[in-house]
Amino acid sequence: MEDHVRIFDTTLRDGEQAPGCTMTLEEKLEVARQLARLGVDIIEAGFPAASPGDWAAVHEIAKTVGTPDGPIIAALARANKDDIDKAWSAIQPAAKKRIHTFISSSDIHIEHQLRSTREEVLERARLMVRYARSLCDDVEFSPMDATRSDPEYVYRMLAAVVAEGATTLNIPDTVGYATPEEYAELIAGIYRHVPGADKVIISTHCHDDLGMAVANSLAGVRAGARQIECTINGIGERAGNASLEEVVMALKTRRSFFGVDTRINTRELARSSRLLSTIIGMPVPPNKAIVGANAFAHESGIHQDGVLKHRMTYEIMDATTIGLDGNAIVLGKHSGRNALRTKLAAMGYEFDSEEEFNQVFQRFKELCDKKKVVDDRDLEVLATGGSLHTPELYRLEHVQVTCGTGVTPVATVRITDPDGNTQTTAAHGTGPVDAIYKAIDKIVGRPNDLIEFSIKAVTEGIDAVAEVSVRIREPGDAVEEREYRVGRHRGPQIYSGYSANTDTIVAAAESYMAALNKMIAARQERLSAENVAYAAGYDRNRPTYAVDLFGKNATE
Repeated sequence: MEDHVRIFDTTLRDGEQAPGCTMTLEEKLEVARQLARLGVDIIEAGFPAASPGDWAAVHEIAKTVGTPDGPIIAALARANKDDIDKAWSAIQPAAKKRIHTFISSSDIHIEHQLRSTREEVLERARLMVRYARSLCDDVEFSPMDATRSDPEYVYRMLAAVVAEGATTLNIPDTVGYATPEEYAELIAGIYRHVPGADKVIISTHCHDDLGMAVANSLAGVRAGARQIECTINGIGERAGNASLEEVVMALKTRRSFFGVDTRINTRELARSSRLLSTIIGMPVPPNKAIVGANAFAHESGIHQDGVLKHRMTYEIMDATTIGLDGNAIVLGKHSGRNALRTKLAAMGYEFDSEEEFNQVFQRFKELCDKKKVVDDRDLEVLATGGSLHTPELYRLEHVQVTCGTGVTPVATVRITDPDGNTQTTAAHGTGPVDAIYKAIDKIVGRPNDLIEFSIKAVTEGIDAVAEVSVRIREPGDAVEEREYRVGRHRGPQIYSGYSANTDTIVAAAESYMAALNKMIAARQERLSAENVAYAAGYDRNRPTYAVDLFGKNATE
């Protein structure tokens, strides 16, 4: 058995499936690069058969991040040849490749979703693992909904795929149903009843529907699992997945109890959390374990007194081990480009181009004119915030608001469109933000539903930088809605926007523009991705979600 636990990050696959967590290709690459810096063992880059765009993203990540000294790049595939072929073609540029294939094992899935029998499903699993193994030396297999399956049937299925060459057996608690005791017993039972289980890696994949994803994953490790599938900030379907930062720090902090550790560079945890939060526009709750704003904060007098006398009286971890450093920096309005670049490099921030750094430097100077003290948290916002990775099809040039007691809020905006034409218009609303958004909509003219608007202060004081996150949903057209009902389309997509500024109104306008630009660019990106995927041999006649794993027609 291996002496460390492999970290299999599925932020870009399972995590991105969460509503509002959709990322552009450039954002996925940014997250993948950070995951490589973090030191994850495997990156599940996506589900290539889901769409040409997913295929193109996996292919680009494999090419960019899948270096010989980098992580294994995995692609998900249902247990059919078409999916496996797409997964294999997508990960080709990676030095280290893995195909991850799955099929349901619970009776409720077999009967109602697959409309098949146990024996048919077992044979499909066996044949498709054999086929995947003929292409790739590293094949992972998952019996979906394993924790609600007959354990004896799961053992039979796993024995069959091990015999066909599966190298990792992943045990999904797909709907977050298990308790730690039950999950540990299932893992232990696999070692007892599956021939060859001791020669492969047993993996956990736990969801948080009952709040036990991390506990179940760690129980699996205690029972012998040596891979944990997890996501940054615990994002994922429904209530999310096991949180990467929590399982990693639990194993590190309680190594004497678990007997194993990971190879994660824990000093990159805080940065990874903030980067993802910024990209998807989903703030981390203050009370979130490890990376929440309150995780290392103390307000109680008793706690403060204890920590001042000896940190470990009320802290079981050192904040620096996850990359937190609250020290103020000596940077201000007189600081030059080299000083800023050097400081950001020390914090781990790199820039793809001089233009990108210039944008950060300009915003730094603007911030210095507004704030007396610029600390590390401000710099993190400058380096990760704004629209550096958001396509700027429409550019906000000017925003002005008139509002107050007894006055109808009115906003004036000036926007430059993709053709370089500038338009100015005004609108009134129920409040200043509503007025701004209505004025922007007049010019951009793309219907959408605002489903979330969030403001928070990054730092303390009246001159604090405000972070604004918005999420919008574009109503699907009649064709998309119909295809969504039969499973051919993911349904109405949710797009996030983010901005940070000492002027909250400006941040609100910029974040909305960022979300709109993402929404507009998404269709263009899908068309471009289709061209790339099809040029590389992506089959236009692939099976859709409306066809089950055995080729039978699904009904609405």
